[in-house]
Amino acid sequence: MVWHEVKGNPLDISFSDEHEAFRGEVRAFLDSALTGELKEASSFCPGIFLDYEYNMAWHKILYEKGWVAPSWPKEHGGTGWDLMQRYIWTTECGLANAPGTAPMGLGMCGPMLIGHGTQEQKDFYLPRILSGEDYWCQGYSEPTSGSDLASLKLKATTDGDHLVLNGSKIWTTHAHYANRMFILVRTDDTGKPQDGITFLLLEMDSPGISVEPIVFASGTHEVNQVFFDDVRVPKTNIVGEENKGWTVAKYLLEFERGGGGAARYHTALNRLREFAGQTDNSGTQLAEDPSFARKLQETAIQVEAIQYTEFRIMAAISKGGSPGPESSIMKNMGADIGQHLSELMVEALAFYATPHQPEAREVGQNVPPVGPAGGLTAFPRYFNLRASSIAGGTNEVQANIVAKLVLGL
Repeated sequence: MVWHEVKGNPLDISFSDEHEAFRGEVRAFLDSALTGELKEASSFCPGIFLDYEYNMAWHKILYEKGWVAPSWPKEHGGTGWDLMQRYIWTTECGLANAPGTAPMGLGMCGPMLIGHGTQEQKDFYLPRILSGEDYWCQGYSEPTSGSDLASLKLKATTDGDHLVLNGSKIWTTHAHYANRMFILVRTDDTGKPQDGITFLLLEMDSPGISVEPIVFASGTHEVNQVFFDDVRVPKTNIVGEENKGWTVAKYLLEFERGGGGAARYHTALNRLREFAGQTDNSGTQLAEDPSFARKLQETAIQVEAIQYTEFRIMAAISKGGSPGPESSIMKNMGADIGQHLSELMVEALAFYATPHQPEAREVGQNVPPVGPAGGLTAFPRYFNLRASSIAGGTNEVQANIVAKLVLGL
């Protein structure tokens, strides 16, 4: 890929012959590897996290291919792809509607350990994340500490060479499947809140841990509340220094918030256009309505803005940097456009979006849908994506980060 400025076109992007050949290789692999079940599971997924069964099936296919960790360095088991290869991979997966892999291990914990873990931690955990032997969840938010994460209260007291945990975490995605958790705990409450936090790794089958489900309005079970009652964790499981976990947490959140995904928004927009272009019982098309047509055009501009913000992040990474505050910009833009697309899809389907048909969204079922089959996830996705402006740090918090680090306010 070539980056250069041209008068009247500040960012001119072209791909080399080698990268175009790689694109062909990726497309051929996706054509052969994506089974009907995986495609169906991806289409029926109402949120970010695919059902565990199909998630791990896709994970194993990618692991056997050697493509499960596109962004990891080759010395740690990654692909060794350059920045453009990773971009091509993400884009083609989005266009093919391929399932996503669970982000907690591959997308967050792994990169965090590569950046801040000890050699012993890297040697033990990274191969297990790659193979899928370990499935991770994230212990950040608490019932009274969400947007203001530094106010977390889950207490960890020292007992010899262990920390003893008491308290709870909430909105813990896939904790009912995970065998490991990375977690922020309070080890000191005498100074600034950020200075008394420690970053820990723990096993979910540790005595004293209990997981209680939280079921969404859509009927899906993704998140949980996790309770800790005198849970003992060895101090060797601390990442970084005791009481200095805030630095590690901020580093990890850059990867959570800077995931990109413009290709998936393009795919969702194209699907929306298809529905809007269908003729209804009165012989008209929603796409011909001036008001809705304007909404489609405005949405297309927003998706393109996300695409170019993605390019800016890629440019920073290509120079050896991390995602930085641009990840907060991307996080907000992605949350907003995802919610907006879900709203427009419900509007385009009209009354066909309202029937509650969870049985028709099960892979392999032959339950006839009420209305277009592609609209089965419209309302579940609408409900699920209400959380995207909160998860990973609220939009308001991200705006504060941008105001401070980008605008200097």
